[in-house]
Amino acid sequence: MPSAYPVEGSGLGLRRAFLGPLADRPSDKVDFYEVAPENWIDIGGRNGRLFRQMTERYPFVCHGLSLNLGGPAPLDEAFLHRVRQFLDTHNIRCYSEHLSYCGDDAHLYDLLPIPFTEEAVDYVSERIQRAQDILGRRLAVENVSYYAAPGQQMTEIEFINAVLERADCQLLLDVNNIYVNSINHRYDPVEYLYALPAERIAYSHIAGHSEEAEDLRVDTHGADVIDPVWDLLDKAYARFGVFPTLLERDFNIPPLDTLLSEVETISQFQQRHAADAALPQHASA
Repeated sequence: MPSAYPVEGSGLGLRRAFLGPLADRPSDKVDFYEVAPENWIDIGGRNGRLFRQMTERYPFVCHGLSLNLGGPAPLDEAFLHRVRQFLDTHNIRCYSEHLSYCGDDAHLYDLLPIPFTEEAVDYVSERIQRAQDILGRRLAVENVSYYAAPGQQMTEIEFINAVLERADCQLLLDVNNIYVNSINHRYDPVEYLYALPAERIAYSHIAGHSEEAEDLRVDTHGADVIDPVWDLLDKAYARFGVFPTLLERDFNIPPLDTLLSEVETISQFQQRHAADAALPQHASA
């Protein structure tokens, strides 16, 4: 029976520094890889050849950085056509983006929050639908970390669920972002998690963050995953079943073997939940 997900198992964000080591010594701990298309569309030379070898060997997904779904500037449709060609060329299984905005007349190099309003739901949903039309495939949008909520008229969970429904798109479930936001905005992360629509999950991210104060976390992707975030992933698998999950690490990059150890931890959680799901269910008396 075909999987409901575009990929399976545990994944890792691919960095150019990993191309050589992984080409020389492919890892059996990684089931799929993720790249930002902006960083790879025009790659050529030796790295381009190595990347092509990787996409022919492993399933890949893409996580974009600059689509600017919530921004005031028109969608960059020329860029979307280039992304579609890249996805087709490398048989990319899924394309995801942040549910945020990052530019107007120029790129802002930051992910800024979309106001949680009905007007914003309509606006961003129309842009997602247009992007999906150009891409010829459904887009997955990520629940993002944010540090202010200007003009808020809805809760975060009401906003993201409304966008998912209105745009008829998929969800990139970022477990670390739920934890970070729950501290910064003082809500129950498990309650938020359980309110998400399981049928829209495409895959998931897990990552580390920094603790700036008792009531402030910053989503850096620059540290090891901490136990409360692992626990939230555990609860997600218990609630929704096992879904593909990828380790993000963008700063303070440790040796590749260290990252592969964290990827293996994801696999261990997945294997345990898969084994539990396979056990016969006995009816209670």
